[in-house]
Amino acid sequence: MSSPLAPSGSGPITDPAPLSLCAREPHVPADRLVAEMVPPPRFDSVRFSTYIPDPNQPSQTEAVEVLEGFASGLGPGGAPGAGKRRLFGFGKAPKKAPAGPRGVYLDGGYGVGKTHLLASLWHATPAEPELKAFGTFVELTNLVGALGFQQTVRTLSGHRLLCIDEFELDDPGDTVLVSTLLGKLVDAGVALAATSNTLPGKLGEGRFAAADFLREIQGLSAHFRALRIDGEDYRHRGLPEAPPPYSDAQVTGAAHATEGASLDAFSPLLEHLARVHPSRYGALTDGIKAVCLTGVRPVPDQSTALRLVVLADRLYDREVPVLASGLPFDQLFSDEMLNGGYRKKYFRAISRLTALARDAGKLVDPR
Repeated sequence: MSSPLAPSGSGPITDPAPLSLCAREPHVPADRLVAEMVPPPRFDSVRFSTYIPDPNQPSQTEAVEVLEGFASGLGPGGAPGAGKRRLFGFGKAPKKAPAGPRGVYLDGGYGVGKTHLLASLWHATPAEPELKAFGTFVELTNLVGALGFQQTVRTLSGHRLLCIDEFELDDPGDTVLVSTLLGKLVDAGVALAATSNTLPGKLGEGRFAAADFLREIQGLSAHFRALRIDGEDYRHRGLPEAPPPYSDAQVTGAAHATEGASLDAFSPLLEHLARVHPSRYGALTDGIKAVCLTGVRPVPDQSTALRLVVLADRLYDREVPVLASGLPFDQLFSDEMLNGGYRKKYFRAISRLTALARDAGKLVDPR
């Protein structure tokens, strides 16, 4: 008997059944966390030469020039950290680093290419991959949780460069932890580079009593020279509006017709995320070629919303398209959330999920 047909454009429904994220409970050993501190697959091939500055935003061109100089200063022949001291005008690197900015901090809105530039810096730095580390802020704090503080310091102190994407401080514990960690790495001569939507001196505002931790926040800020990158979200530059959600039947049919696709109802997936540590969300998506979700609805609370943000980041890093039914992704978060202290995280998630939803259109209509 012939296989039943999926919705138009999806082809016949095939066996076996789609995968399920809810059925996965990945275990991630600590050594994998260290080994995976490299730019994610989406940014494997990016370079400074592939970054296309907006001609109306001179700060984008300036950022490329500064970062190219930063990378060239980290080459062989100097101890880790020597290049950044030359870059920022300190002259010939002395044995002990002088005070002043010890890294570069890319500040800008969503979709202006900060992660592209940070990954390009990692690729351009003339050092072996094991002497360079790249990870999100969440991945860095997860590494400390897995290895312990002292072992993390020992592991990263021999690096020439540490790149931290999506730098955010969500609670006082993270503020003290990261301030202390980066201080020790800077003392060891590690060059730092970070991206965020928040200037270093403003980290933590709207999330907790930042004034009570002003010393730590100011200490973090002192490690970086801030580079402002202006521009509009390239994911929406000249592109049509986000596609409307599909029907449950279309999503289910596409999941059955797409090899390596997962299929989950949205609410059970949110519940499952609460049982999986965010450090494992990358492993949760191992081998997944497309994520299909039915019944997308607004997230019920802030803890759930923050977990969804991390999953969205991991899916975006891995270029996994997301096909969904229910409400469009710009209705995931309440007005209260979008006006609160985590609003920048939520807008980033909306931007990235919208881009992945566009990518998923070919699962239903391959034309």
